[in-house]
Amino acid sequence: MTLLLLLQDAGGGSSMVSTVVMMVAIIAIFYFFMIRPQQKKQKAINQAREALKVGDRIVTAGGFHGKIREIKDTTFVIEIAEGVKVKVEKTSVHPAGTNTEEAASK
Repeated sequence: MTLLLLLQDAGGGSSMVSTVVMMVAIIAIFYFFMIRPQQKKQKAINQAREALKVGDRIVTAGGFHGKIREIKDTTFVIEIAEGVKVKVEKTSVHPAGTNTEEAASK
């Protein structure tokens, strides 16, 4: 009878180990397939923001298109129309790519 109880206890311990191993595997999968790629993407976006300079065309998170007129520590001053300047946070700005109007005029 005691031998049977010892075998049952040993079996319960191995299922606990396999549960821990499965949890670690799931966390590793989440890290490599979800968290790490998102961190790389965010790093690339931050590098693109840091590379912006005065005169570059941008799009804000609110959908405003404009040109950078001034760069400060945490903000950009952008011109969205002739003589209309707006101050926006750097985190809400994305590069707009090439300007088709300027390319057409060249």
